[in-house]
Parts: sequence; structure tokens; C-alpha cells
Amino acid sequence: MLPGACTAARAAESAPARSPRATVALVSDTDRVAPGTPFHLGLLLRLAPGWHTYWRNPGDAGAAPDLHLILPAGVTAGPLAWPAPQVVREGPLATYAYTGTLLLALTVTPPATVSGTAPLGAASLPIVAQADWLVCKDICVPEHGTFRLTLPFGPPAPSAEAPLFAAAAGAVPRPSPWAAVVAPDGRLWLHGPGLDPAAVRRARFIPDRAGAIRDDAPQPLGRTPLGIVLRLAPGSAFAPAAPLPGVIEIADRSGVTTALAITARPGPVPAVAAPAAPAPGRQAAGLLRLLAFGFLGGLILNLMPCVFPVLALKAMALTEAVERGRMRALALSYTLGVLAAFAALGGVLLAARAAGQSAGWGFQFTSPAAVGGMALVLFAVGLNLSGVFEVGAGVGGIGNGLAARGGHAGSFFTGLLAVVVATPCTAPFMAAAIGGALAAPAAGALAVFLALGAGLAAPVLLLAVLPGLGRLLPRPGRWMVLLRQALAFPMYAATVWLVWVVSAEAGPAGVLALGTALVAAGFAAWVLGLAQEARRGRATGYGLAAMGGIAALAALGWLAATPAAVAGGDAAAQGAAIPGTGIKGAGIKGAEAFSPTRLAALRAAGRPVFVDMTATWCLTCQVNQRIALAPVRAAFVAHRVAYLLGDWTRQDPAITAYLRAHGRDGVPLYVFYPPGARRGQVLPQILTPGLVLHTLNGGPAPG
Repeated sequence: MLPGACTAARAAESAPARSPRATVALVSDTDRVAPGTPFHLGLLLRLAPGWHTYWRNPGDAGAAPDLHLILPAGVTAGPLAWPAPQVVREGPLATYAYTGTLLLALTVTPPATVSGTAPLGAASLPIVAQADWLVCKDICVPEHGTFRLTLPFGPPAPSAEAPLFAAAAGAVPRPSPWAAVVAPDGRLWLHGPGLDPAAVRRARFIPDRAGAIRDDAPQPLGRTPLGIVLRLAPGSAFAPAAPLPGVIEIADRSGVTTALAITARPGPVPAVAAPAAPAPGRQAAGLLRLLAFGFLGGLILNLMPCVFPVLALKAMALTEAVERGRMRALALSYTLGVLAAFAALGGVLLAARAAGQSAGWGFQFTSPAAVGGMALVLFAVGLNLSGVFEVGAGVGGIGNGLAARGGHAGSFFTGLLAVVVATPCTAPFMAAAIGGALAAPAAGALAVFLALGAGLAAPVLLLAVLPGLGRLLPRPGRWMVLLRQALAFPMYAATVWLVWVVSAEAGPAGVLALGTALVAAGFAAWVLGLAQEARRGRATGYGLAAMGGIAALAALGWLAATPAAVAGGDAAAQGAAIPGTGIKGAGIKGAEAFSPTRLAALRAAGRPVFVDMTATWCLTCQVNQRIALAPVRAAFVAHRVAYLLGDWTRQDPAITAYLRAHGRDGVPLYVFYPPGARRGQVLPQILTPGLVLHTLNGGPAPG
């Protein structure tokens, strides 16, 4: 590269080399150096929009930047620290590259003593650097620059470029706290305590050496009970018996990506429990299974006491019809009514799902209150099946009357009402189908609901085709009551399981809250049943039932206010759960729960304050706790830093407001308030021990 018009060099930055594609300079994190005190140099590349340069392993094409330092005798330099790259697709190839601004930093250490001979005997340290780099867009252009930087000796002082080094250090992959294993077929397994497979949204492995894997091949993500598995495609340089070093990038539920340096040792990898991205064939098989469950559930619904009388009357009406064509037409009308009702039901549930997503309920199924609400619903269904109270009896009577009517309108409306009266009885048979439908895309979900309707309407259609079967229908009797009562016990079993889930999420206090809600709901159902049976005093009974229902909802609200219990990590390393949160701290002495009032009081008292906004489902937060915060806990104590921990696992409104005040929509967020400062210093989302210590020691806020 031919340097263009070069500006004068500053103390900590050389004269830049310019081209239309990039501006490159040699920079330092200090304006002065001291003998024996390490400092940082870096090659700073500012790339023009659309252009990129390459990582140390460029991938399928490209070349990594090269930096050669010419230093005085006795001065040593370490290796370059490479920030995590991004994957850049170039046609059929995949490369590992950088765009925007890139700082490749290294550590330089002068000798402990300065002799009287030049150049260290002089008042400054001269540095010469020769660099080569490749920039690519539609074409690739090799460029070169020679840079000179002279740093005076004296007490070290942070330069204007120091924040760039702090930010670059935060982007360098950190050592993984988890073990890695690679199988001979290329499967890579990351596992260990504290790694929650369900919290990993996506992952990608980037090898240190070229040819170790096929860089352009997809890397399907799978999960095991103890970790995650990436299926890599071995490349020409893949050695099954050799370790596989590289970087694994993991994105958590909040979308934050963490880059970890790993060296996978050869060994066996367990089978994947649940692939993150099933193949289209497997997706189709899953949908067919849901459709089969839906059809079977709808078919069995015909045996329920709330549906069978309507079906029996409609069957008798069909068998009395003289013309076979009319029988089929009436059966089709009934089927259309059933399908219309199920389509409407599916549309309502899908609309509710969409509304929940737009309201930002990203983790509603991890909420103890949501789980408790499901437990109350299943418990109420069980009580209804046991006969404690009745739902839909009056509607069933209307259905009987409409079923006796003739004509297509009567058949269609009977199909609608058959679905309505079946609603209290659907849970034992439709739970799997509806649950799968609500997790599927909209088209697949509606198909499952229509399959439920097809199953419910199938007996009537069969009777229209084979009218002689009407004489084989069993008469209503006690067997239907016994069947209904027996089906209550799966509901009670599901309720017990949900109570166990709440115990894991909210601890003993959560179980007490849910237990209270279940007792109140049971009382309400019992009083409601008595009122339904009594000839007098129904108003009083309904009032008592309403009071019981309100008590159940109040207990559910108590559950919503119960802090979540958090399992994770080594108790000795993490410390006990901080009061007011469900989070175990990093062993910081005196750590306490965040509140705006407490933050204001500590700042008014002149205390330095470190605010840590985290969540149990935030993988990056947990990595930062283990790698960056736990190792420097002594520094927090030594500097008398007040450590405030904000638990956003269940999206606390005060924490949400604090995040938005700092321009964030999610966690992690780290803010340090020096004594007497007007505002806090926001740290990067990826922490290192050095960066935290630099901040606590009064260093500038990272840029």
C-alpha cells in the first residue's frame, strides 16, 4: 500500500497509512512507558463499508494480517490477541473475517533497567512495525504499511486509545469453563456444570487451523442432558486422534453471543437428545404424529358423557332417514359444524399465543405463576371429571334439543355444540395434540385442530356410510360415569408433576403458595357442586364458590411474587443466594439485591458501586460470573465496592426501567459508579478479570 497524505503522529498513535479501502495505524494504550512495566501495542484497522479482512484462520479463502515489530534490544513482545471473527459468505465459500474497526493487540515489555547506552539510554522508546493485510469486497487487495511510534519514558498514563484496547480485550475469546470432546466423526460435545442446554439458542465452532473442518458446511445443534453437540463436517486436515483447538460461539436466549476458546480432546460423544433444527423429513413426521394424536383424541371424545348423548341422538336421526344421500348430506353438515368450531377454537388460541409473544413474554413458561396457573386448570378439570361440580350441563341440554331438529342447519349447529359441550372433557385426550399445535407454525397448528374435529365427527360420517352400525351403539349407562371418573386421575398426576416443577423454580415458599391456591380452588369447586345440586340457597353457594376462586387467584398472585430458586454452580465458588434474588453471587462479600433506592443511598454515601444485571437463563451472565467476576472478588472487598445484583429472571419492572435507561433491552448489563461520579461507567457485555480490575482501579470506561 502506498501511504497517502499522512497526518502527524501523536504520542500513542503512528502516522496512518490510508487507502480508499482502509485506514491503518499502530497505537499504544499508554502515552509513556516505564522500564519493566508491560504495555500494549496494537494494529488498528478502520475498514471502509463493505470491506473486510481476515482472522488468523481465514477459512476457505483469504490471508490473515501479519505484524512484524522491530524493537530495541531487550524489549520483548507477545503474540497477537485475536478477537472472535464473524462468518462471511463469499459465494460457495465461508471465511472468518472482520468488518468495521479491528484492533489486533499484543503485550510489549521493556527491560527492568535502562542502561546508559542508546537507544534505551535515551528519553524515549522507538518502535517500528511492518504490517501486511488483505482487504476484500468484490475483489481482494493486498496492502502494506510501515509504522513508527516513539513513546517517552516516564510514569505510565492511559492514552486516548486505551478504551479501544479494553474493548478489544472484551472481544477476545475467553477460556471455556466447560470441557470439550470431539468424536472421530466430527461431532463436538461441550459439557460441564452450569451449562444449561436449553438456554443455548445457537452455536458455531471456528477451528484454529485451516482444513480441520469444512467451513461452508452447516453445524446442526443438538442437546444432551449435560451439554450441547455440534455436528461438524471433517475437513482434509481433520485428525481423529488429535485435539481440535478453536473458538465456539454460543448465543443464549437473549441473543447475546459469547465466544469461548476450547481445545476439544478426542473421545466418545453421547447421542443427541433433541436436535435444535430437525430436518424437514423429521418435521413432517412430527406433524403427522400430532395429527394422528389429534384424530385419536377427537375420536375418543365421542365416549365422554358430555358428548355421547348428542352423538346418540344424531345417530338415531341418521338411521331414521330413508334416503342414503340425505344421510350423507346431514352427516357432512354435522362435520362442517364440528370443523368450524375447532377452527375457531384454534384461531382463538393462536391469537392468544401471538398476543403473548408481542407482549414480550419471552420466558412465560419459566414463570412459577404460569406453571401454577396450569396446575390449577388441570386440578379443576380433574375435579370436574370426578363429579365434584358440573360444567356445560345446560348447554348439553340445548344440544340435545338441537340434535333432534331436522335439516342441514340443525346438523351444522349440533356439530358446533358438540365441540362446546366437549370442552370440559378435552384435557385427558387433547393435551398432547394441543400442546404440540401451540408450539408449531400457524398452518400446522390449525391442521392439528382440524384433525381433532375430524376425529370427533368420524363416527357420524361412518354411520352415514354404514347405517347398520347404529344398532350396535351402546346405550348410555353407568360405564360412562366410571370412565369419566377414572380419567380424573391422570389430571391429578399432572397436577402433582407441576407442583414439583414449581418447587424447582420457586422453592418451598412457591410450593406453599401453590398448595394454598389448590386448596382454595378445591373448596370453590366443592361449594359450586353443592349449589348446583341444591334446590334452594344457590345464590349463597355461588357466592362462597366465587370467594374460593378469588382466594385461589390471590394465592397464585402470591406465587408470582415468590422469588425463583436458582440451581447452579459450585456453592463454594458462587456463594449463597443473595437475599431478595434467586441468584447465587460470585462470592462477593456483602453483595445485596439491587433496588433504585439502595443504589441512590450508596452513591449519596460516597461508596463505589458495581451493578450487575443478570438472569438465570442468561448464559453470558453465568460465564462472566465464573470467568471474570469470581476471580477478582478480593478486589471488590479491598476497594469497599458495594455489589448490587439485579435478578431479571422474571423481568422485574424496576430492573427493566434501569436497563432501558441505559439503552439496553436485555442482560447482561454491568455499570460501575466511582465515588462522587455523576453517572456510571457501562462495561462491555463480555467481561475479563483484567477489564474489571482496570475499571475498579479508576481506569477509563471502555469504549
